[in-house]
This record gives sequence, C-alpha cells and structure tokens, in this order.
Amino acid sequence: MSIKSDNRHLYLQVIDRLKQDIATGVYKEKEKLPSEFDLAKQLGVSRATLREALRILEEENVIIRRHGVGTFINVKPLFTSGIEQLNSVTAMIKQAGMIPGTIFLRSSTQGPTEEDIRRFSCSTSEEIFVMERVRTANGEPVVYCIDKVPERILPETFSHTEESIFRILDEEANRRITYAVAQIEPIGYHDKISPILECDPETALLVLKQMHFDEMDEPILFSVNYFKADKFSFHVLRKRI
Repeated sequence: MSIKSDNRHLYLQVIDRLKQDIATGVYKEKEKLPSEFDLAKQLGVSRATLREALRILEEENVIIRRHGVGTFINVKPLFTSGIEQLNSVTAMIKQAGMIPGTIFLRSSTQGPTEEDIRRFSCSTSEEIFVMERVRTANGEPVVYCIDKVPERILPETFSHTEESIFRILDEEANRRITYAVAQIEPIGYHDKISPILECDPETALLVLKQMHFDEMDEPILFSVNYFKADKFSFHVLRKRI
C-alpha cells in the first residue's frame, strides 16, 4: 500500500492515494481511518507528511477529525449548488435525481414582527403567513424550512400540499421571484431541528436565510432553511473586477 515516489511533494501523493482509496471503497463514508502511526507506516511516509495531507483533506471536507476519537471519512454531499444560483429546494432535489417530498408541520397567520415590518415594508395591520415544513429526498428528511409571505400575496388556491412556494408565487400569484439576498452560516447541533432531520450528534447544519424579490423589486418571500451539512454543499463563483 506504500506510496510510489514521483516528482511531486509526498503529501500531495498521500492526498491522491487516500482519495483514490475512498473512491474505490477501501475506506467508506463514516469509516474511521487507522491511527496516524499505522497509516503512515502503511503508506511509507513520515507522520509529519501524513499530518499535512490530512490537514488539507480536512479543509476540503474529505475527512473529519474528532479530538480524542479519531479521523473519519466524511459523507459526500448529495446536493450541491452555487449560492449565486437561485434554485428552490424542490429543484435541487430533482437535479440530484431524487424524489422531493414534504412533511407539513404547521402554519399560521399572524401579525408582523418588527423584523417583518422592516423586511416586507408592510404596515402593522398586515397579516403574515408563516409555514414550517420538512423537505425530504427519497423519503429522507434533509431540510427544515420556515417560510414567511405577506398573506395578501398568496392566491386563494394556495394549498399546504404544494411542495414549491416558488411555483405558487410564479404561476398562481403572478409574482415571479427574480433574485434574493442571502446569508449562510453553519451551526452545530440544534436541540429542536437536528432530531427532526434525524441528524447524528456530530452533524452540523447550514442555515440559509433569504429575502426574495419579484420583478418590481418588492420583497415577497422570506425563507430560513436548515440544511443537513452532510447532504448539501454550496459554492460561490467569484470573479476578479
């Protein structure tokens, strides 16, 4: 199993070898790697070289190191999307070749909070529709969704069984979402949401908060989506100006 030397730095060869072993099933998702001493011996490299390779693999989310426990193969995300692409959760799941589903939790119509008034530029007398759902992929819970929409925008035909609010706003309310302002942040285990999404204790969540605007630049939908971090990855295309 030792590394065959070439002209590249040894740590780069170790990275390629470990990635190859993961791809071919030598190491499987969530499997614990041998100790640094044993793995370095198997690969025929120093522990310093191995540690540098593991450091980079951790940065690339290929592995995860748990202090005092060991190093494990990370779960490869099922869904990936550019954060600059405005896709619905339904579309992301379909693009991954899986069947989207919805578990309806609750909905209510309530007076606006101070943040709602600021977000939607609405009056204190307007009602805000709030819905909480769990989105599934092939029956597995993957996203916890909280959506807020001014009630006046929703069509009378609105149904909780509809999976895509994007479609409802576009096709039934004639309010096409054209862009959104987004904020994304990672959080650890959430006492309420993590159990609903059937997360392991070490599984983090990615929280995506988005205010969606229509063609007239009017804010019409505010969403807070909690994604399982081991199922979703987001990337950003950055251009030099």
